[in-house]
Amino acid sequence: MNEFKYAAACVPVREDIPNAQRRAWQRLAEPGTWWTGRERVAIAAEVRQARCCALCAERKAALSPDAVEGQHESLGILSETAVEVIHRVTTDPARLSRSWYEQHGATGLGDAPYVELIGTVVMLISIDEFHRGLGVPVEPLPEPVTGEPTRRRPPGAQPEQAWVPMIAESRATGTEADLYVRGRNANVLRALSLVPDEVRGLRDLSAAHYLPVEQLFDLRAGRSLERAQMELIAGRVSALNECFY
Repeated sequence: MNEFKYAAACVPVREDIPNAQRRAWQRLAEPGTWWTGRERVAIAAEVRQARCCALCAERKAALSPDAVEGQHESLGILSETAVEVIHRVTTDPARLSRSWYEQHGATGLGDAPYVELIGTVVMLISIDEFHRGLGVPVEPLPEPVTGEPTRRRPPGAQPEQAWVPMIAESRATGTEADLYVRGRNANVLRALSLVPDEVRGLRDLSAAHYLPVEQLFDLRAGRSLERAQMELIAGRVSALNECFY
């Protein structure tokens, strides 16, 4: 696999970063838990399409996105509900609501397919923005791998304070025993635990882009930047993205 070459980047790139991105691309191409490989690649393509969707731009500029009616400029592969979720999460995540999720996620897609879709969107945006930040073209999407999703729902997932069921650390047993580091765990990972492979994928990519989960609560951890510098940048990016969390 020869993707993710950063020779043209304006700064040197550690080799663990493209290695993690290649693994993410491989996961993207393969059948997931609830979506086929073709559908997962289509989700990624729709994330990129959302950037030039006129309806999304008009809704983003409106006082309320619900005040603007219309149809998304989609690629025509996925259902309208899936396109709505992808476009809204990509272009206007700060104004999502529980009622919107219950209409489009829980009812329209189902809670577990919704979680896998969100994990795919997050992965694609993370890698594409890494490219844009370095001033290099985004990677071509991979060719889908044939096969069927496993459609396995983990027995330990239960409703909690989030919109979707999650696996608590005390219930992460059996095939889910590897999901968490014992002790404190980030809710951003637990939020994907209804589809355990999405936790594993985000954890793998985040270990390269940010920090390994084992170091997440160690304020002495750092890389070329000190931890305080990393958190200052992360906080600024969150503010610019209007992260409601």
